[in-house]
Amino acid sequence: MSRVGKAPITIPSGVTVTVSNENVVTVKGPKGELHQAVDSDITVSQEDGSIVVTRPSDQKRHKALHGLYRALLNNMVVGVTTGYKLEQELVGVGYRATNTGNTLDLVLGYSHHYVFELPNEIKVTTTAEKGKNPTIILESIDKQLIGQVAAKIRSLRAPEPYKGKGIKFVGEELRRKAGKSASKK
Repeated sequence: MSRVGKAPITIPSGVTVTVSNENVVTVKGPKGELHQAVDSDITVSQEDGSIVVTRPSDQKRHKALHGLYRALLNNMVVGVTTGYKLEQELVGVGYRATNTGNTLDLVLGYSHHYVFELPNEIKVTTTAEKGKNPTIILESIDKQLIGQVAAKIRSLRAPEPYKGKGIKFVGEELRRKAGKSASKK
């Protein structure tokens, strides 16, 4: 069996999990509600306070789906209980980030601003303290959505390897390169 797939998911108190006849799993918790359609070959069941994901055979496809859906369901349970938070910082002279509601306005050294409309499921805050890089803080219960939005924001100005300018995740280690060396005459 898949090492990821065979581990049961413990359901914390305050979280309810329902599996419909169409194999759609719904997880409700204190922070919200998430839905996930599961492949018809994979069975999801509740056994004494935990979710168990099983597969019908040891085919390569079934093994892959087994671990995948177990991880997705675990992410849903964690999301509705504690939520997910991603922080990004803007490194570069003149780089700024401001938000009004769910609209993010980015100044990234181009001749124009980037106005980025975020989904309603994501809460965004921006901070700009003197002497520190501006930061964008994203919070959501959906791990897939927050990761996709953070990757899209990062792609607007990915960090370059020479000076490290761009949008990077807080704590991310960048691979730096040495610049051109002066000629010896």
